[in-house]
Amino acid sequence: MQDSPRGLAYGAAAYAMWGLFPLYWPLLQPAGAVEILAHRVLWSLVTVVRVVVALRRGAAVLAVLRDPRARLLLLGAAAVISVNWGAYIWGVNNGRVVETSLGYFINPLVTVLMGVLVLQERLRRLQWLAVGLAAVAVLVLTIDYGRPPWVALVLAFSFATYGLAKKQAGVDAVESLTVETVYVGPVAATYIAWLLMTGSTEFGANGVGHASLFLTTGIVTVIPLLCFGAAAIRVSMVSIGLLQYIAPVLQFALGVFWFGEAMPASRWIGFVLVWIALVVFTYEAATHRRRQLRLAAEAAAV
Repeated sequence: MQDSPRGLAYGAAAYAMWGLFPLYWPLLQPAGAVEILAHRVLWSLVTVVRVVVALRRGAAVLAVLRDPRARLLLLGAAAVISVNWGAYIWGVNNGRVVETSLGYFINPLVTVLMGVLVLQERLRRLQWLAVGLAAVAVLVLTIDYGRPPWVALVLAFSFATYGLAKKQAGVDAVESLTVETVYVGPVAATYIAWLLMTGSTEFGANGVGHASLFLTTGIVTVIPLLCFGAAAIRVSMVSIGLLQYIAPVLQFALGVFWFGEAMPASRWIGFVLVWIALVVFTYEAATHRRRQLRLAAEAAAV
């Protein structure tokens, strides 16, 4: 597949926006992670419904809702992405931006590992090496932190599970996100209503500007997803695989240089091991793809 410049721009924009999220979520404090998550889900639902109406995709959404298998898979996807969003917001707002970046650095390797565990796929030799290096890196970071890097692991495994569920469902991005938010939107709305009735909410308690920021959570969520969807049909999977590292690189840089999080030598060792694993993984994926394309060309020429 030939990469289009527009597709690469869409992909870079999507991952850059995700990478800059650590600058956004702290603006919603002193609200807690669960309240922010509830608003993100609710306003994402409002935003994506508007997108569906504007793009006239209502019939496609109804078709997904009539498919029992797709409904079940997207229910699972909605559950795990809610966990992912909540863990990420909590991590960013509790001084663990570097650890959140680790979660998205190791996510491709966790995705491959889940393919082995769930889909009985077989890893090639260099893929095993990459996964092994990542496991050693997590062990090093566990010793450094004095605990497992739970935020990173929750982010990596929840997002890998989300990707697996989405792949199995085979539903386009807009329809998928609509159904997912339809599932969890009522839960979020109920929680927000409870906070309002009990006077426990931060929404509206810190001025109009702060309240307005809550209303933007849906836009902030949906725009990068639409950019990603536009990129996915215009560039190769190899290019998407390379572009995805933009987000954790930006998150890591923000954690170290903007938020000033500590990076002792042992933590650097852990991250360097992760980066080496990703170099091995990316090299193997690129060479394997070239090999498959060459074999396909040779078979076609016979």
